[in-house]
Amino acid sequence: MISVMPELPEVEVTRRSFADAIEGATVTAVRLGKPLRWPLGVAPAGLVGAWVGAVTRRGKYLWLPLHGGGRDGGLLMHLGMSGSLNFALGNAPPGAHDHFDLLTDRGLLRLTDPRRFGAVVWSEALDVQPAAGLLATLGLEPFDPRFDGEHLHVGLSGRRVAIKQALLAGDIVVGAGNIYACEALYRAGIDPRLAAGKLSRPRADKLAAAVRGTLAQALEAGGTTLRDFKDAHGVAGSFQMQADVYGREGQPCRTCGTKIRRIVQGQRATFFCPSCQKR
Repeated sequence: MISVMPELPEVEVTRRSFADAIEGATVTAVRLGKPLRWPLGVAPAGLVGAWVGAVTRRGKYLWLPLHGGGRDGGLLMHLGMSGSLNFALGNAPPGAHDHFDLLTDRGLLRLTDPRRFGAVVWSEALDVQPAAGLLATLGLEPFDPRFDGEHLHVGLSGRRVAIKQALLAGDIVVGAGNIYACEALYRAGIDPRLAAGKLSRPRADKLAAAVRGTLAQALEAGGTTLRDFKDAHGVAGSFQMQADVYGREGQPCRTCGTKIRRIVQGQRATFFCPSCQKR
């Protein structure tokens, strides 16, 4: 079984699944479980009485603004490698892997994270520490009008690392995680082993469009569920059923019939068609 950490489509699908329901809710209690990646940074009792603003996303981080209750700021949340958020009515007892509960008058937002690489961090604003530091190295959002072939070409210029690893770095564009980088490179006809700095401007145009198209399709499909991803209401994604190369080692390419190959780049599995994708 191939495992996958939540990437941008899964985080955005999660956000959409509970953002409207929790906006305007008042915090009635906060519970902490075992320590996550970083400390919360505020006394849980200090959040009681605050109301939740509009939930937004930056990269794979979710921002839950909190107003009133004696302080203004918000919670920056990250799902890590295995985390998921659930939003439901009631106040069910936490399980062994439930490490953060935000109980409100509209329902309970719960972070479940077996590996505890996720995080919930208090920050007074997105442009001050610690949020500012955590978001500082993120590239453009894939649907930002400024993300185009020119931006991608300039960002890759001079890089010797393989193009797929350059996409995963996230400092040029966010969201092209392992699955989606494989799929975008296939759609653009680019070998994942190509040195990033050798990508021509016309091919950069194709790749930028492929990144946007792949991520848009993943969002429409509710994300990817290879193991255990579900949105905040327990609904699984279906993009894995539409993947052209990811997870299809040894199966025929949907375009030319050549067997899909699997290699390892930077300790991550890469899937590609050796005939359709050129260096």
